Amino acid sequence: MSRIGKKPVEIPSGVKVEQAGQTVKISGPKGTLQMTCRPEIQVQITEGKIQVVNPDTESRQKRAFHGTTRALLNNMVKGVSQGFHREMLIYGTGYSVKEQGGKLVLTVGYARPVELPIPKEVKVEIKTPATKGNEVPAVFVLSSPNKQILGQFAADVRKVKPPEPYQGKGIRYADEHVVRKEGKAFASGG
Repeated sequence: MSRIGKKPVEIPSGVKVEQAGQTVKISGPKGTLQMTCRPEIQVQITEGKIQVVNPDTESRQKRAFHGTTRALLNNMVKGVSQGFHREMLIYGTGYSVKEQGGKLVLTVGYARPVELPIPKEVKVEIKTPATKGNEVPAVFVLSSPNKQILGQFAADVRKVKPPEPYQGKGIRYADEHVVRKEGKAFASGG
């Protein structure tokens, strides 16, 4: 059995969990999330805990579903109670970010600004809208109760202009370390 799958998920106060067949619905102060579990896995809700039960420990695939289901339910409980956020930075002279008409508009050195539609579950907070030289980045925070949608949208935003290794220009996560390379060294002809 999965070690992670064996741990029960604690339900904090203010979070309500409902189960109808294989569908689990979790609602809290940050929103409501719903997941349909695989037919091989049973979920039991008792006394402020969610327990994932895997009756068949012989099948490798069922053991994997056991741990994955528990992790997804834990992320849902954490998302509706605390929420998830991802801070992002944009480096590069003249680069900027703004929210306009339900879209995230990125000006990152292309001929036209790049517009990405913001998913309805994701909220965008822009702290610094434009860069100031190459030292002070534009900063914005993406937040959502759904960890999967938040991570996918953050990856899509980063994919618009990934950080390049020579000057570090581009879009990156706040906790990301970009390995810098040294530029060409010119030998003096003596």
